[in-house]
Amino acid sequence: MPVKILPPTPSAYAYPLLIKHLLHTPLAVAGDQEITYRGKVRHSYRELRQRIGRLASALAAQGVEPGQTVAMMDWDSHRYLEAFFAVPMMGAVLQTVNVRLSAEQILYTLNHAQADVLLVNREFFPLLAPIAARLETVRCFVLIDDEHGRDGVATPADAPVSISGEYEALLAAADANYDFPDFDENAQATVFYTTGTTGLPKGVFFSHRQLVLHTLGVATAMGSAPANGRLCREDVYMPITPMFHVHAWGFPYLATMLGVKQVYPGRYQPEVICRLISEEKVSFSHCVPTILHMVLSHPQARTTDFSGLKILIGGAAMPEAMAIAAQKRGMDLFTGYGMSETCPVLSLAHLDSADLARSVEEQAVIRAKTGRPLPLVDLRIVDPDMKDVAHDGKATGEVVVRAPWLTQGYVAAPEASEGLWAGGYLHTADIGNINPAGYLKVTDRIKDVIKTGGEWTSSLQLEDIIAKHEAVHEVAVIGVADDKWGERPLALVLLKPDCVGQITEHALRNYAAHAIEAAGISRYGVLLQVRFVKTLVKTSVGKMNKRLMRADPDALCI
Repeated sequence: MPVKILPPTPSAYAYPLLIKHLLHTPLAVAGDQEITYRGKVRHSYRELRQRIGRLASALAAQGVEPGQTVAMMDWDSHRYLEAFFAVPMMGAVLQTVNVRLSAEQILYTLNHAQADVLLVNREFFPLLAPIAARLETVRCFVLIDDEHGRDGVATPADAPVSISGEYEALLAAADANYDFPDFDENAQATVFYTTGTTGLPKGVFFSHRQLVLHTLGVATAMGSAPANGRLCREDVYMPITPMFHVHAWGFPYLATMLGVKQVYPGRYQPEVICRLISEEKVSFSHCVPTILHMVLSHPQARTTDFSGLKILIGGAAMPEAMAIAAQKRGMDLFTGYGMSETCPVLSLAHLDSADLARSVEEQAVIRAKTGRPLPLVDLRIVDPDMKDVAHDGKATGEVVVRAPWLTQGYVAAPEASEGLWAGGYLHTADIGNINPAGYLKVTDRIKDVIKTGGEWTSSLQLEDIIAKHEAVHEVAVIGVADDKWGERPLALVLLKPDCVGQITEHALRNYAAHAIEAAGISRYGVLLQVRFVKTLVKTSVGKMNKRLMRADPDALCI
């Protein structure tokens, strides 16, 4: 028999899962709660709703219609939060531009996404200048200017494009009473671009339904934690993960839904972050290990009280030593796992009550794992035949996953999309194991891509640059553990016989650094280290065996 579906009464409201509905609770219970930008600008949640309406009205006045794309280049700010809501709530698509990409890569993403409007902070004019004439679809530029705001000139002298208006001036002149319509919950809400091992950045997109369900899934996991890593209505939230990076891991949506106080730090400056933690009483944040290392290494951190601060670490492996050091400062560090394509959170390393009774060192082992799956997440580790491997903490396989918030493909990339979803599960290209308690531990990557400071650096691109040097015979670039950066690239170089002793490792590293900057690839590529080797380990078919080289690179060196 077919399943039974009863028709609803004609007057029933078929509630779509739209981003606008995340605002119901905070406006009902936390209307006076505060949102601040660097401690200098403050708004209540009621004012947030008004500004969301004004931004939508202002964009509509600039000709933005449903289905069009509004791109944004800004630091973590109250404006970004407003765009998180206003743009998709109009039925338009928000493109969060990765300002860490090279100018050429940014050009590609804006053209590929067919951005119609670009909201751009004045500080990014140098990135915009060399590409402005080659933007194919952007017809309108809105200026964001912290220093001058609505008092500034319409088009500053240093603007590489003609400005249609300044953000605050446009909002001041716009109507707050924008009528946000209902529409299909599967409508695209956001798009951003991620880079992998090779090729051009790939467009990752999410619908309203996916973003709402991710928000609810993370909220459930955070609220069900016994003690550590909880996020509740009385917390003070500050992201130190860029808002262009998978919607700051989705936490601005969650924080807004809960109605918590929110603090936006702007450009990441350790002294500002420390000040905001102290003055605004920040109690919950998230970041990659590199950022935390940067903050804790700053002189102001010595006098900053971090006790009670909960920090979710993701984007790169968290060293156990970092978890231990943070706990000794009174911080509650724990790991999360996901990727751009997964919206991103799939698992969280919340400790059970019994685990919290263990020593700091024993806790660190668990805190550094990639955690247990969130509700609604079907996470597996499988062999090449898609068969499950044992959950014994030893057997490894590829991490594949299903969840209701995973991207359904890449923008205009059907082959890559099918590869991502081969066999009906999303393939993470990560290798890991699961222990009997259900904790996932990611141990390796299928592809030889290096993750430095939370950003991908292609080993193949680096190899291509180094191989061009006349003294280089062969080269393999691997990722090696680094306390500050998570990983950094190490080039194992086999010199031509007649060049041995004619060039130093330092000289080759400097050559590569200049070439990396000129090529416009990941800025983290300049962290490259160079070591000369007597041999390079290869497989039986002549391919570089990077797995073995990563295991003991010192054994290869001269």
